[in-house]
Amino acid sequence: MSSIILITLLAQTLRIATPLIFAALGGIFSEKSGVVNIGLEGMMVIGAFFAVYGSYTTGSPVMGIVFGVVAGGVLALIHAVLSIHLRADQVISGTAINLFSTALASFLIYKLFGGKGGQTDIVKGLSYNIPDGIKNIPLIGKFISELNWFVVLAIILVFVSHYVLYKTPLGLRIRAVGEHPKAADTLGINVYKIRYLCVILSGMLAGLGGAALSLGITPLYREGMVAGRGFIALAAVIFGNWKPFGALGASLLFAFGSAFNIFAQGLSWNLPTEVYDIIPYVLTMLALAGFVGKTTGPLASGKPYEKGSR
Repeated sequence: MSSIILITLLAQTLRIATPLIFAALGGIFSEKSGVVNIGLEGMMVIGAFFAVYGSYTTGSPVMGIVFGVVAGGVLALIHAVLSIHLRADQVISGTAINLFSTALASFLIYKLFGGKGGQTDIVKGLSYNIPDGIKNIPLIGKFISELNWFVVLAIILVFVSHYVLYKTPLGLRIRAVGEHPKAADTLGINVYKIRYLCVILSGMLAGLGGAALSLGITPLYREGMVAGRGFIALAAVIFGNWKPFGALGASLLFAFGSAFNIFAQGLSWNLPTEVYDIIPYVLTMLALAGFVGKTTGPLASGKPYEKGSR
């Protein structure tokens, strides 16, 4: 019985961690290129909403995912124009995007779904069918059967992101632009192009994280469902030292707090529900307090670049 509980807890941890992993990978690409993306939260919100809307209008959850990814990318493009081209303060730009996204999603619920009391209709989730031969494997089969395709994709993207950043010429250019943009420019690397690419990619990944939340966990969108996960993903970027595998570990730690919150409520400890609810956020604060001074981000992160400046 204890092994079944452990497997369920681990599977739930992976499912909860998946949206964080997508958003954290997006944050890594953006910051590695030198642009801080505080707007991950808003991009997850808009991705979660449009994933549901796309699934609702087309009847296909796959098209819903495409809608969510594109919506996140469009929002990131706005952040890129403000931060890179207009050289606006990146933190203020990201904060404005967070506020705008939440308000836009709340408005569109009433316009596109006829005022459903702050949430959309239930839509089709992405079906997760695995062969019976795998399901029947003792313990492992049960563990795999409790996951979903978003979890599989998130793990794959961690390996892909690591390979791109550290094993390819593009990754070298991204890291060069984030560390020494003037030197990179001198070597012929288009700093603006790399930063635009990475910021838009970060928005698309955050939008995918939102889609994983709305289609992979609860097949609907309701106000407040992202609940600060974009900021936890930012914490995972820092805690993971701006590396894909580090962000994966941090996301799993924070997700374990949420999974244990759900698990602990069934243990009859007679504690207020608020105590369980704050577990993942307390873990986030403790992790940042203990590790933020020991991590080193890209040198040019958060600093606008102007070609030809001294």
